[in-house]
Amino acid sequence: MENIELEPIEQYVIDTVRKIRMEKGISQKDLAFMLNLSIGFIGDVESPKSRAKYNISHLNKLADVLECSPKDFLPEQPL
Repeated sequence: MENIELEPIEQYVIDTVRKIRMEKGISQKDLAFMLNLSIGFIGDVESPKSRAKYNISHLNKLADVLECSPKDFLPEQPL
């Protein structure tokens, strides 16, 4: 199966969330539990073989559980 091409902004957000999640020592499974999402959802989002991605509501909840601002997931300049 080949990699799915996401928009650069989508990949940036996914990579940034992953980085923050890992810096805080939170597993994909634990993050899914904290967000009340299915166990595999975070893995799907972080997989280059999946079209899954975060929506605005996810980013708001992620900011809450990762103790940051939703804007921390976005680049300073347009991509």
